[in-house]
Formats: sequence, C-alpha cells, structure tokens
Amino acid sequence: MMTVHITCPECGSGINIYPSKEASSASCDICQKEVPVKFDASSYKNELESCPCCFETKFYKQKDFNRKIGVILFVIAAILAIWTYGVSLIVLYLFDLILFKRLGNIVVCYNCDTVFREVENLNNFEGFDHETNDRIKYADQTA
Repeated sequence: MMTVHITCPECGSGINIYPSKEASSASCDICQKEVPVKFDASSYKNELESCPCCFETKFYKQKDFNRKIGVILFVIAAILAIWTYGVSLIVLYLFDLILFKRLGNIVVCYNCDTVFREVENLNNFEGFDHETNDRIKYADQTA
C-alpha cells in the first residue's frame, strides 16, 4: 500500500497517511494542524498522478535515504581523510555503493516535497531535474 509522507506546514514534523476515500485531511500529531488532502482514483491503486496536497503533477524519484545523514557521513570521512590518507573516503564510497544497491526508490513532489513510498508506477518518473524544480518552485510555472 502506498504511503504518503507530508511535512506539516506549521511545525515541520512528518505526517504519514494512506490513500483512502474517507481521508479529507491529515492531522499533525505534534501541533494538531489539519492539512487538507484529496486523493484521486489512481491513488487507491497505489499509482501516482497528482499530489493529494498541492495537486501538482510533476514528480521525481530518488533513493530512500536521508540527505542530512549522507552529508554528515561525508564530512566525517573528509575530516578523517587527513589522518587516514584518504582511506576513509574509499570506505565511505564502498558503504554508499552497498546502500545504493539495497535501498528502494521513493517519489517526491516538486512543489510541496511530499514523499510517496511503494508507488506502483515508479518507472514513469525521472530523477531530479533542476530546471523543473526552479520553474515550479520559483517561477510558479507548471508547464
């Protein structure tokens, strides 16, 4: 079943919700803010056509890994490289390669950064595109 992970606009915490006909809003457990959602018919089949939060139709796929952890690991390996003569960077590269092979993909909305897991039509989406991101987020264009 597809899982939708929404970021609360009030406090920034995560809200998980599953697509259902009854769901008209998602409630934040931290600040009790109600975030309106509207799922379309494709969501019930675990397919993604439009975002239930912002109704955007542009998405990108990426590996399901926390970027902050990745940056922290790189900084640690770079600092250790001074004393390990670069071996720490090789170890980090091998660790990253193993993670890349094992982790699944997620789909992310360009507009509101809502994360979708276990999407059936995952192959319909490309990787992140900077031009599309800038056009949607900063120029308010969807085409």
